[in-house]
Amino acid sequence: MEVKIKTDVKIAVVIPCYRVTKHILGVIEGIGSEVWRIYVVDDKCPEQSGNYVEANCRDLRVVILRHEINQGVGGAVMTAYQAAIADGAHVIVKLDGDGQMDPALIPTLVAPILNGEADYAKGNRFFDLERIRSMPTVRLFGNAVLSLMTKLSSGYWDLFDPTNGYTAIHADVAKNLPFSKISKRYFFETDMLFRLNILRAVVVDVPMNAKYGEEKSNLKISKIIGEFIVKHFRNFAKRIFYNYYLRDMSLASIELPIGIFLLIGGSVFGIYHWIKSMHEGVITPAGTVMLSVLPILIGLQLVLSFLAYDISSVPQRPIHKKIGNHKHKEVEN
Repeated sequence: MEVKIKTDVKIAVVIPCYRVTKHILGVIEGIGSEVWRIYVVDDKCPEQSGNYVEANCRDLRVVILRHEINQGVGGAVMTAYQAAIADGAHVIVKLDGDGQMDPALIPTLVAPILNGEADYAKGNRFFDLERIRSMPTVRLFGNAVLSLMTKLSSGYWDLFDPTNGYTAIHADVAKNLPFSKISKRYFFETDMLFRLNILRAVVVDVPMNAKYGEEKSNLKISKIIGEFIVKHFRNFAKRIFYNYYLRDMSLASIELPIGIFLLIGGSVFGIYHWIKSMHEGVITPAGTVMLSVLPILIGLQLVLSFLAYDISSVPQRPIHKKIGNHKHKEVEN
C-alpha cells in the first residue's frame, strides 16, 4: 500500500556515520522526496565520512554535522535531533548508514505519528515470522533476551526488537527529551524507550525487513552484556519509583514491595530451616514448611498482580499535538 505525505510536512532524516563510507551514498540516494532535510553526522569517523559525503554527494538536502570527539550513536543522534528541531522539523527519522534499513519505508514509519496515533515509531524485524529466518541466529536469540529485559525496564510491554535503530519521533516530543542524560552508545535505543515512558509517550512498532550483507557490526555482545544488565536494572528501578511513588500511587504501589518482602522472607526462612534440618538430621515439621511456602505463594501472587497492572498501564494517548491543528491529520493511503 502506497503512503503519501503532505508536501508541507517537514520530515528530517538523521544518519550517524562511523565506518560506513561503503554504504552511505547509496543510503542517501535511496531517500525519497518526502524528506525535507538529511543530517549526516560524522562521529569522529576514522574514514572521515563527513568529508567523503561532502565531496561525493550532490543532494542539496544534506547537512554535514561533525563531532570533534567520538560520542557513539546516541551522541550523534542527539546532535542531529537538536539541529533538526532548531531548523523547524516536524518529524525526525533516524536511519543507519550501513544499508540495512530501507529508506523506502520512511513514509510507513512516520504515518502513525502524522496521523496522531503515536509519538514515536520504531521498526520491528520480528513481525513476519517467515522472514526472520534470514536473521542470524545469534541476533535472533540476543534480541529475544534484550526484548524481555527492555519490557521490564521501559514499561513498553507491547514492543519487540528494542535495539532496532530505525525510528521516527515527533519533534514536539523530542524537545522534551533530556539530551544530556540519554545513553550515548549502544544502550541508546533502549534508554530512549525508558525516557519516552517517563514522558508517557505512545510508542508503536512498525513491521520491517532487515538486510544483512557484507556490513560488519561494531557491537560486541561480550563487552556490553554486563553494562546492559546494570543499566536495565537501573532504569527499571527509576521507572517504578517515578511512575508508582513519585508521580502517582495505586494498589500496585503497595503490592510490589509487600510481594517482594514476602518472597524474600519466605525463601530465607525456608532455606534456613532446610539447612538446619540437614545438619541435625531431622525432618522439618509440616508447620515450618507451611510458614515458608505460604509467604512465597502470596508474594508471588502480589508480584504477578503488579506486573498485570504494569502491562495494562502502557501509554495509549499521544502527548504531542497533531501537526498544524489538524491540517495534516490524515496521511493519504
